Amino acid sequence: MTRSALPRIALLALIWGSAFLWIKLADRGFSAVEVTLARLALGAAVLFIIVRVRREQVPRPGRLWAQIAVAALFANAVPYLLFAVAEQTVDSSTAGIINATTPLWTVVLALAVRHQKSVTRWQAAGLAAGFAGTVLIFTPWHTAGGLFSAGALQCLAASVSYAVSYIYMDRFLARRGISPVVLSACQLAAAAVMLAIALGVSGVQAPHVTAQSVAAIAVLGIIGTGFAYVLNYQIITSEGATVASTVTYLLPVVAIVLGVVVLGETITVTVLAGIALVLGGVALTRRRTKPVTDKRQVE
Repeated sequence: MTRSALPRIALLALIWGSAFLWIKLADRGFSAVEVTLARLALGAAVLFIIVRVRREQVPRPGRLWAQIAVAALFANAVPYLLFAVAEQTVDSSTAGIINATTPLWTVVLALAVRHQKSVTRWQAAGLAAGFAGTVLIFTPWHTAGGLFSAGALQCLAASVSYAVSYIYMDRFLARRGISPVVLSACQLAAAAVMLAIALGVSGVQAPHVTAQSVAAIAVLGIIGTGFAYVLNYQIITSEGATVASTVTYLLPVVAIVLGVVVLGETITVTVLAGIALVLGGVALTRRRTKPVTDKRQVE
């Protein structure tokens, strides 16, 4: 990792990690569907402006757009909406903590659909540690705010949805020669259409518009959903996907700090131990086994 990458990774972690705070604040003035639709529309607008400036081509084949729509459903529409709904009843720090389990679900689902054939010893150890940490986070023996909390389960479902999207995009979209910025713009636009339909079905509620809620939606959409995609793409391009993925370990830390400092949320020692196990498990699942070198070939 180069020194120039550190400030960008820290900035990306701050942007994505603070998203749970902005969702919490936006929820105070708008419905979950309205928050999600505004977030997607603003993010798509930012990315399409960048696509236009770069003079990149937007894909036209209908089959490709159908695949983009599926990715948009699981990567954007469903998880964004679930987190917005969940944060009406759970703390923003809790949402950020549960979101950290996404890489673990990705490995499990990849194995289930045979997208990944097997696990290494390190990955097996990581899954065991990660899911032990998840149990501590949910504290099922405290039914009021743990495993049986609707909000916590919604956050968990959002994390699983992200995992589904990663596998789907890797299988159907990752090697299609489409620019990540173009792909992200198209996904956000497709997801925005889905939420517009959902808003039409659920009905528009009278919003409690405040400067705080409007600012929260603006930051969440323009910066957290628009510019963050571009920043992440720049890090991947210059440093590689492995370096870019380190931001995963910082997101729950940012979510916890902001939740405690800004919103006055509380975190128990048990939950902190749980997130430490989860992040340790994620690190192990990403550890690669070094190939054995044949000394005869070297000689």
